[in-house]
Amino acid sequence: MKRIAYLSSKVTLPGSPLRRDDAFEHDRMMKALRGPFADLNMNVEDVDWASEREDWAAYDAVMIGTTWDYWDHQQGFLDRLTAIEAVTPLFNSADLVRWNSHKGYLRELEARGAQIIPTLWIERMTTEAAKAAFETLGSEDLVFKRQVGAGADGQYRLSPADLLPDMPHPMMVQAFQPTIQTEGELSFIYIDGQFCHALTKHAASGDYRIQSTYGGTETVYVPDEVDLAAAKAVLDTLEEPPLYARVDMLRGSEDELLLMELELIEPYLYPLEGPELGPRLAAAVADRLVGGAK
Repeated sequence: MKRIAYLSSKVTLPGSPLRRDDAFEHDRMMKALRGPFADLNMNVEDVDWASEREDWAAYDAVMIGTTWDYWDHQQGFLDRLTAIEAVTPLFNSADLVRWNSHKGYLRELEARGAQIIPTLWIERMTTEAAKAAFETLGSEDLVFKRQVGAGADGQYRLSPADLLPDMPHPMMVQAFQPTIQTEGELSFIYIDGQFCHALTKHAASGDYRIQSTYGGTETVYVPDEVDLAAAKAVLDTLEEPPLYARVDMLRGSEDELLLMELELIEPYLYPLEGPELGPRLAAAVADRLVGGAK
């Protein structure tokens, strides 16, 4: 039986004293993957990406899973992926992850034709820079996000009257989009370039963050051809399809879908809303291994 490592972290692995509140999503992913992978003679093992004891060459492939602390250890994480990829197939690739780990990739996708929310990129946040952001974007309701980050960690929604919190990291700034609190954020899941399923992520009442940590919930979404084409157009900007991808989008003021994130590193893939996820992912990994990998 082939061994497949599912890269996790100290904040998601079962039994860890540092386990996050939303680590149940890790458990759901493992439950969704183990059976379908076993049916194709593959055993999925969740391991800490930062472990110094793992013999990565002993695995037939490595998938990046719930590595939900990498943004605080970015260079070490990228170095580890490079080391893993030197001895066994890695999904998604280290080069793709390196590119996707800094949200500046959104600027590249915009240049390739993707529609994104108008964004300012501020390397050092100061009171003056924040004030200028409100003026430039023409809004009194802005969202400040880390350029390297995930899960709304270090993210702030501010008005001009708010005291500026400490933001020691390079930031991206966008006008708040009210549809996040009405329709919600739409996520499209792709496996090996093929659409798998979609869902709507809803924020808790009074909040705008859709992650489960903040009380966010999800419902199945069946996209029409227009929305599906918009999501696929984003994925088609890549030179080749990644093993897995999640396209997060938000509806704009003219009913168009705007790209929030193209998640290619460690996205939760919502197996409860997509029961075919496990079998599709297992088949895709098996095909890639047969196609010339280890």
